[in-house]
Amino acid sequence: MITTNGIWEGDNPLDYSLPLFILQLTLVVAATRIFVFLLKPFRQPRVIAEILGGVMLGPSVLGKNKTFANAVFPLRSVMVIETMANVGLLYFLFLVGVEMDITILRSVGKKAVTAAIAGMILPFILGGACAVLLNDKKNSEMNQGTYILFIGVALSVTAFPVLARILAELKLINTDLGRLALSSALINDVCAWILLALAIAMAENETSSFTSLWVLLSGAAFVAFCVYAVRPAASWIVKKTPEGESFSEFYISLILAGVMVSGFITDAIGTHAVFGAFVFGLAIPSGPLGVTLVEKLEDFVSGLLLPLFFAISGLKTNIGLVQGSHTWTIIIVVIFLACIGKIVGTLAVAIFYQMPIREGATLGLLMNTKGLVEMIVLNVGKDQKIFDEESFAVMVVITLLMTGIIVPFVSIIYRPSRRNIYYNRRTLQILKPDAEFRVLVCVHSPRNVPTMINLIEASNPTKGSPICVYVLHLVELSGRTSAMLIVHNTNKPEHAALNRTEAQSDHIINAFKNYEQHTSYVSVHPLTAMSPYPTMHDDICNLAEDKRVSLIIVPFHKQQTVDGGMETINVAFRTINQNVLANAPCSVGILVDRGLSGSNRLVSNQTSHHVAVMFFGGPDDREALCYGWRMLEHTDDREALCYGWRMLEHTGINLTLMRFVPGEQVSRPVRQQHGSGLDGPSVVTVETENDIDKLLDDKLINEFRMRYGNDNSVDYLEKVVNNGEETVAVIRTMDDIHDLFIVGRGQGMISPLTAGLTDWSECPEMGAIGDLLASSDFAATASILVVQQYVGTGSNDDGLETPNGYGGDEYNNNVDINHHSAPPRGQTVFNTDRISPHNL
Repeated sequence: MITTNGIWEGDNPLDYSLPLFILQLTLVVAATRIFVFLLKPFRQPRVIAEILGGVMLGPSVLGKNKTFANAVFPLRSVMVIETMANVGLLYFLFLVGVEMDITILRSVGKKAVTAAIAGMILPFILGGACAVLLNDKKNSEMNQGTYILFIGVALSVTAFPVLARILAELKLINTDLGRLALSSALINDVCAWILLALAIAMAENETSSFTSLWVLLSGAAFVAFCVYAVRPAASWIVKKTPEGESFSEFYISLILAGVMVSGFITDAIGTHAVFGAFVFGLAIPSGPLGVTLVEKLEDFVSGLLLPLFFAISGLKTNIGLVQGSHTWTIIIVVIFLACIGKIVGTLAVAIFYQMPIREGATLGLLMNTKGLVEMIVLNVGKDQKIFDEESFAVMVVITLLMTGIIVPFVSIIYRPSRRNIYYNRRTLQILKPDAEFRVLVCVHSPRNVPTMINLIEASNPTKGSPICVYVLHLVELSGRTSAMLIVHNTNKPEHAALNRTEAQSDHIINAFKNYEQHTSYVSVHPLTAMSPYPTMHDDICNLAEDKRVSLIIVPFHKQQTVDGGMETINVAFRTINQNVLANAPCSVGILVDRGLSGSNRLVSNQTSHHVAVMFFGGPDDREALCYGWRMLEHTDDREALCYGWRMLEHTGINLTLMRFVPGEQVSRPVRQQHGSGLDGPSVVTVETENDIDKLLDDKLINEFRMRYGNDNSVDYLEKVVNNGEETVAVIRTMDDIHDLFIVGRGQGMISPLTAGLTDWSECPEMGAIGDLLASSDFAATASILVVQQYVGTGSNDDGLETPNGYGGDEYNNNVDINHHSAPPRGQTVFNTDRISPHNL
């Protein structure tokens, strides 16, 4: 019976196929998600969580309870759940084929090909030795050659999707080692499918070698049919569908049915059904058709059906059989031989190509990553009675351990040496007037683009000082997506997007490309960073360092609502901003978008923009003279002023410089310096006359006034205030004509002019004034740019140095931000003459 009459009729739902299957599917998904959550801190790939979920439900853990096993996973239900698991596997491998671009193989270098071959041959040979250890019972009914072939394939394959995820988690995806590993794994994956087809053909047709030959020839004929018939037909469907329109339901249904037909054909000719689905997926051309298929199937297949396959593997695995010192000795020896085989093979390639030994060993470890193909090999082997219960359990344990040790071992033995890039254009203040102004603009969605473009245009690109814009589209890494930094070619012709992410990227790229084409002295370089949100600041900071940019601009984590309020877009965006502030190798600006891209179109010069720079300056807290050199020419407000100064040369800019001067009732301001004491972090507050800092502020203001004193587009105002209340009152009196406020973040400052403003601060990373202006009830029509000036933590010839290990620490609180900005003792004091607008 399929369905029950209901519990009120006295029926037990678990006695019927459909409710029993629903319960089984629910338990499998729940178990998988639990292990995904538990293993997330250890950065383990999802395949381990899925296998462990199946093992937990199988005879190793919960299945030991006979009541549970007979009620939830009775023998009569195995056929149903295994059938659905294979259907899910069928469509999953179809999607893998759709997403895999084998044309990359044409451009793979000799090093990757050599590493892939060397990483397969030696482990395959050693697999024969392992087969002898694993098959100590000497089953006479089993073909020894077939057994060796299965063990060799299982130990020599590399799981390409799993490896991509591991490289992303280890932040190696964009390194030379990461690219070499991915290229080698792709070649290994293709070879693995060929070996898998051969192993299955031999396993299912042991009676005659001619039968196996016919199986292989039939498989080759099927591949040719997909290449010369299926692919042209799919291309015809793409051409027949008008651009921008969705594909007909008839075509989609036809393709999905074709997956089943392909699986039936390859199963009928003697290979596994998944081989047909995979090859059929490879025949689907890249483009909108592949996108549609992936979007319709991926979540359902990979999130719901695929875990069933690993659950079946777990249900077949009885870890209780893996016991005794002899068995565990065999496991250790097999893992050692398999890993050594990969490592020795890749080390030989590394020595031949004069690569560092450590990189060669790391590449060998990475190539030991196991995944879906190996589990298919093991399941087919068990179904064909090639593996007995104990051998199968041993191989599953080996798979888990070999994949599980990759991340910790690579983290220990390989720490990529980061290039120490020194450059003296880390701030706007010391940027020479004839130097290229390099900006890294971070974008989450197309909504951020218009204001960013207007801000770049307002930065005054000129022939003498052109602007180089690196546009970085930030995309969260999720699911099976491979993390990477994609450099887009803006000169190539338009093409259909491959997925939602690339569709958004294309929209962003086209907007900046159009701006570049209609503007002089601006060059645009679009990129896409795909990374988990907690480590996305690494990509931003590394790119800023590599490109030697002077300013990073990131969007605020809130957006304006229709009624003028501010609502949070994504809490993770705030964490990214905080981490960038704490780790950036240059100055950082957080842009609060409130309509700079509105009716005042600066790009077309139809109307002007009114920019207000709020300058507080004042004494900074210095713990000792060893910190004085950095305070002599680095304050956030002077950085904000310099940015506004650069905009002033633009004919469409009217600039108001408002300086807040402390009144007679104001006590001396202080600056917080965070250090580490014996009992942990401590706060030391020191009061100084701060005459040097005031001298620097006055010098910069005076030179600014001398240069632009007679310019009608510039207004200079001084406001005397004694406390935070008076400061807020003055800011509220400013008229509504301003489109953009530029303020310094004031990192670590405790000024009486802003006293009390931080007590109710919602976003401390914005600073007291920035947080005030960004609040929902203030300045609802003006955008805000909060600027933090870069301050190095070391010194070299130019007096600046990249913060030590800036990419490794994440933001925890304001103490961390200020700690990263704290200069060391005993450094050279800057010459105050360098603080000049002529050095901008």
